Amino acid sequence: MAILSGIHPVAEALRSNHALDRVLVAQGAGGVRIQEIIDLARRASVPVRFEPRPALDRLAGTAAHQGVVALGASKKFADFDDVAASQLVVVLDGVEDPHNLGAIIRTAHAAGAGGIVIPERRAVGVTDVVAKAAAGALEHVSLTRVTNINRALEDLKERGYWIYGLDERGTEAYDEVQYAAPTAIVLGGEGKGLHDQVRKHCDTLVRIPMTGKISSLNVSVAAGIVLFEWRRRRPVH
Repeated sequence: MAILSGIHPVAEALRSNHALDRVLVAQGAGGVRIQEIIDLARRASVPVRFEPRPALDRLAGTAAHQGVVALGASKKFADFDDVAASQLVVVLDGVEDPHNLGAIIRTAHAAGAGGIVIPERRAVGVTDVVAKAAAGALEHVSLTRVTNINRALEDLKERGYWIYGLDERGTEAYDEVQYAAPTAIVLGGEGKGLHDQVRKHCDTLVRIPMTGKISSLNVSVAAGIVLFEWRRRRPVH
């Protein structure tokens, strides 16, 4: 059973009709946002229970749950075919930090990505920390897990995608390259970047020009820069 904590993740799960078993609210918690959670749950016929705050702390594994915890079915992964049917797909090559994954999901949704591809192994899964960092975006972005990132990139190429890998050794600046559609943007893991074989499967390697003594950015920050450059070049519908 999945556990969601925090106002944004729980509210978005309720709005998107995510299957929830019940919503727990900390006794004594109140305010407009808490009342909105209660109203959404009642409209969705999801039971609401008021529990002592320490009970929510134990379930969430943290005290930073904002007084709301929901229990429900785990996030369902989409079929690869569904993800590979949009103008922008984000492929993650081994992101291990749940906060980074959540932030990337949030950014990808805001930039207009239709789906995100993550590997089954050597990468973080979809946890409560990921859901909270995504601030509700997890309910609106299709995620698919694949056994082999290289094969997934080959599949995307066969479907007409152009593959752009973000790499500090890239030959073109991210804001100068012409992104052909449909587009797949590949991001590497923390500290390691893109694996050699993944790099070879990219049509173009792009970089973010840096000044100063730091050679790279946090992967979620880099994702925001590149994804919104892609977004900037396209009209918002």
